[in-house]
Parts: sequence; structure tokens; C-alpha cells
Amino acid sequence: MKPIIGISSFVEYDGDEYSVSMANAHALLQAGGMPVMLPHLEKKTDIDEMAQFLDGLYLTGGYDIDPTLFGEEPHPQLGVVDPARDIFELALIRKFLTLNKPILGVCRGCQSVNIAIGGDVYQDIGAQMKEDYLQHQQRAPKSHGSHFVDVTIGSLLHQVTGQKRLKVNSRHHQANRNVPFPLRVSGSASDGVIEAIESEVHSFVLGVQWHPENMFFGGDESSRKIFSAFIEACNKNQHPQ
Repeated sequence: MKPIIGISSFVEYDGDEYSVSMANAHALLQAGGMPVMLPHLEKKTDIDEMAQFLDGLYLTGGYDIDPTLFGEEPHPQLGVVDPARDIFELALIRKFLTLNKPILGVCRGCQSVNIAIGGDVYQDIGAQMKEDYLQHQQRAPKSHGSHFVDVTIGSLLHQVTGQKRLKVNSRHHQANRNVPFPLRVSGSASDGVIEAIESEVHSFVLGVQWHPENMFFGGDESSRKIFSAFIEACNKNQHPQ
């Protein structure tokens, strides 16, 4: 049986439909997983039951995260937030961490993992970072790698990709700022923007600020390796049938 992978969904602003991009679902499926779209549950018992059922958690991109969840008020450059999604995902992430089940987060998902553990983010890197920074909202096809990420030697990301430097795509205006233990930074752009985080104590918890699901279908080998390693970790935690 393929491992069951929960994919976090989003709701369009003022909409009433859950959505998941086809690239996310198809990348997981081709890597050997069985993707399942997750609704935004409210009850703790339901969230706990969902975590027990799933073999892995895949956190997608989307709107900004409510800054009050990490003790800040909204910056003028903050975008749309989805409070119901925030509350659900943070609770689910924390339960997954307790169960030591695999998590892969992309873009917003990378930030969600950090906030769930007590970290925070730049609400807008252009307004809040002092250094000159790269173009992090590329004007190029989604599968195109637009800048480089230096990978920490010996990290999970390094072991998975076999690369010390990755070329990645980029579609974000927020990024992780303070990354608390048990997380560590495992990849950064040349401008200092944190591009990858991972857990030092869990079996597989990885967050990347880019979108490997798009590069997966552009033939990028490192993106394929990230998904394959995630599914392999999920296989080890597979739900008994």
C-alpha cells in the first residue's frame, strides 16, 4: 500500500471551496505516495485522529500567516490571511511532531513548521530586512530556478540532494526569521534569506522556501530527490491496514 499523505489545502479569499494545486498532488503521487486533500478541522479530537491516520504531512504554499500567532501585529505589507487554516495547520503540525511522523513543508509550509515550534517570520522581507535582497518573487515560469541556495553540509537537505548548492524557484515575500531548537537552518540565499529548515531530533521534518513541486515537473533532479526521500520516510511510518 502507498503511504497516505495529507496535503494542506487553501480557500480563496472570501471563497467556500478547498483547493490544492495539481502539481503538489501529482508530485506526491509520482514519488510513490497517495495524496489526500485535508479540510480545515476545528476539533482537537478530529485533528488528533487525522494525524494518527496519515503517514505523512505535506504543507503547501498559500496566503500569509496571521502574525498575531507569533506575537506581532500586522505590518502594512502583510497580505491576505486565512485564520482557520492557520489554527488547523499549526495544531496538526504539533501533533505530527509529537508522533514523530514525516513532514515536508514548501514555501508557506516551511514557515508554518517554524511558527508551530515557536519561531517567527518576516512579514515582508523587502520592508523588514536591512540587507539588499534578491528577487524572491520571480518573473519567470514556475519551473525555472531563479537563484541559488547554499546548503549546510551534513544536513538532511544535503544528504537528500547530494548538493552543496541548489538552484531554486522563488515566489514569496515572507521568510523565516528566528528559528528555534529543535529546528536548524539548512539552506540560505546569498542575501541571508533563510531558504530551508529541518529538525535535529525528528526522523524527517524538512521545510523549503521554494516550490520543488513545480521544479519536479521541470526535470530538476534535486526536487525529485526531496519528494522521494519524503515518501521513503513516510513508508517507514505507514499506517497499518
